[in-house]
Amino acid sequence: MGVAEVRPIAAPYVASSPSGVAIRDRLKGLTDQDETVLRLVGTHLGALASKDLAVRCRDGLAHVADRWAARKRELTAESSARWAGAITKASNDQWALARRGQLAHLQALQAGIATIAHRLSLPVGHKGTKVGPGGYRSRQEWFAKSRRLRVLADRLAAVRADWQAGLVRIVRGGKRLAGMRHHLQAAGLEEHEWRARWQAARWFLQADGESGKRHGNETIRITPTGEVSIRLPAPLARLANAPHGRYVLSARICFAHRGTEWADRVHADRAVAYRIHLDSERCRWYLTASWQTSPTPVVPLRAALTHGVIGVDTNADHLAAWRLDTHGNPIGRPRRFGYDLTGSAEHRDAQVRHALTRLLSWSKSCGVRAIAIEDLDFQAEKTREKHGRRKRFRQLISGLPTARLRARLISMAGAAGIAIVAVDPAYTSKWGAQHWQAPLTGKSRQTTRHDAASIAIGRRALGHPIRRRTAPPPAHRSDEQGHRTALARWEACGREETRPPDTGSCTRCMPPDRGEQAGDQCAQHRSGRTAEQLLLSPLER
Repeated sequence: MGVAEVRPIAAPYVASSPSGVAIRDRLKGLTDQDETVLRLVGTHLGALASKDLAVRCRDGLAHVADRWAARKRELTAESSARWAGAITKASNDQWALARRGQLAHLQALQAGIATIAHRLSLPVGHKGTKVGPGGYRSRQEWFAKSRRLRVLADRLAAVRADWQAGLVRIVRGGKRLAGMRHHLQAAGLEEHEWRARWQAARWFLQADGESGKRHGNETIRITPTGEVSIRLPAPLARLANAPHGRYVLSARICFAHRGTEWADRVHADRAVAYRIHLDSERCRWYLTASWQTSPTPVVPLRAALTHGVIGVDTNADHLAAWRLDTHGNPIGRPRRFGYDLTGSAEHRDAQVRHALTRLLSWSKSCGVRAIAIEDLDFQAEKTREKHGRRKRFRQLISGLPTARLRARLISMAGAAGIAIVAVDPAYTSKWGAQHWQAPLTGKSRQTTRHDAASIAIGRRALGHPIRRRTAPPPAHRSDEQGHRTALARWEACGREETRPPDTGSCTRCMPPDRGEQAGDQCAQHRSGRTAEQLLLSPLER
């Protein structure tokens, strides 16, 4: 039986750090008048944003710069020049995001149709290979998939027509929240509670920053002392309590996280974007500040791995990590950082952030300046056309927080000065368990498959083969140009194990009181005897 071919392994690389920063703080101490003004401004600008988004969607692919300028002029009379610029830019960004999602959906439909068509072309019961899937198990499944093929083909035709026409479908406030209106009992909400969430989600209270302007933003301005003021739209200018049509809130802002960086930008009048939103569940107002950072030069791979690496295997409920030295040898014991991905999105995000915080703290305490993770992306690998009846496996890969964890880890590691090395995920779990799980399992330590995979990930980042030992030079092998190489065939499982002693020729390998000449002391090699005495028989001596 021949050896199965493996796909090419991509080289590891150091992930680039993020180019943006976002921090948030709560607006505490707002008066009733402040909340009233925020609601009025958010409602008025939200209506303008909805109208402008509808115009942008109608323009489709025919939108040009002149059309954008016309939209801004129409909104300026009902708000201000800067509010109009913020609204039109947000509409353009939302249309572009929907366009990218439409393309991803189109590609997913094409992949699903190709898979089903291939499996339908094979005989029923035909076994699949590693190159491609086989036929369906029964005639009933074949018939059901043939009907699904027609459904997907109709969907593909509709999506392709929308894509060619530049037509996208967007719901301001969110499709999920809009659909929740028809299932209030299942969501555990009353109508007024849903209405409050829906209105808060459709408000518009955000403004982009401008470098060179006072404190980096003229629309929503925050002074270094934490004073927050808003430029009111023209129809609401009567509510101003400060000169130039501005309203100053009673609350003060004090960013605990990265507050020094924010203060430096505000003092230097560099651009800072702000967004004010209401958490209707908690009845709390929040303000988010964001800005772009200069790209950090990527550390060379060899320099990042100078002090070793920590290999991390990503799983549905924990991170399995193991520290490796520069030679690829595991040091100490494996570590596990668990998280619970059930509950709300905020809870899941907090769990991931807490696990990554512990991982980075352990990395800094070990003196390691690099963390190796798999370059996972399951966006195209979740469909039932890809995995068939493997529902539990589809649920498993859908539950892995790959995108959220990767973005969080790169951002937090960049702030901590730790490089993230992304490696090819091919065969790391299989080869790690094959070569590392059994040797590292003992009476006091139970090595799991995920722990062994973390070693494989770390060794791949270091440039070492995952196999535990490599071949010595040919002249130093026990059997001369033999088979003991790093490319041994898979069926030869025992080639690297210890060899049993040869009891027929070597008496030194026998335990005491064993063997034919165990009682003859002259037959044993002893110090103090000459070579001639060792060669004489017992009678001659």
